[in-house]
Amino acid sequence: MQNYQTVSVLVEGPIATVKLNRPDALNALNSLLVRELVSALDALEADDSVRCVVLTGSDKAFCAGADVKEMAKLSAADIGRADHLKPVWERAAGFQKPLIAALSGYALGGGLELAMCCDIIIASEGTKLGQPEINIGIIPGGGGTQRLPRAVGKYKAMEMILTGGTISAEEAKALGLVNRVVPAGKYLEEATKLASEIASKAPIAVRSAKKAIAASQEMGLSSGLELERAHFYDLFGTEDKKEGMSAFLEKRKPNFMGK
Repeated sequence: MQNYQTVSVLVEGPIATVKLNRPDALNALNSLLVRELVSALDALEADDSVRCVVLTGSDKAFCAGADVKEMAKLSAADIGRADHLKPVWERAAGFQKPLIAALSGYALGGGLELAMCCDIIIASEGTKLGQPEINIGIIPGGGGTQRLPRAVGKYKAMEMILTGGTISAEEAKALGLVNRVVPAGKYLEEATKLASEIASKAPIAVRSAKKAIAASQEMGLSSGLELERAHFYDLFGTEDKKEGMSAFLEKRKPNFMGK
């Protein structure tokens, strides 16, 4: 894994931890961080030894949003040509392995949009989540107007986006935006524990389940059921299916190899 300036990557067994590392800017997303995060996720997706990835920031901020200093210099033509931060949201949303966001401090704007591109969200007590773009004369541009209503409902999303206000981790959990809220300082530990549990399962089945669930957000029930059934049938041709069922019948722990 190459060295990066704005992200760090730690691989321990089947778990990789990717940490946003722009502490002076509260991990705000700029062009360099986007390029490096996309590169890191590309490498981890290609690494067969990695089965689950945790994406995190610092205790003070997961990510406070896009770098306004950089955005302020861009015209409509500039941002349209460059796609600006679009690649990071596309890369995270399209990541084939389970991706767990571990939040603390601030998860705002593009940072919350990045977390919503992940599959599971763990938040520390005291975390503030929001889409404050309206306060600087723009709207969310990384999926906030689409993913947030799907998570919390139209009316709460309208309130959050139109006022630019924040909600607590506890409220986010009650709304279904966050999976778990844990004591301060325990968010990364909890996310890593969950990642380890997921990594112990059959990798091909995990990826298939992720694809089917993700597709359910964009297609009708009949089409979704057809896709689920196709993945279900395909898994019967894997070695992990044979191992999993044999282990169940023999009352032992399965040894999944991802084949």
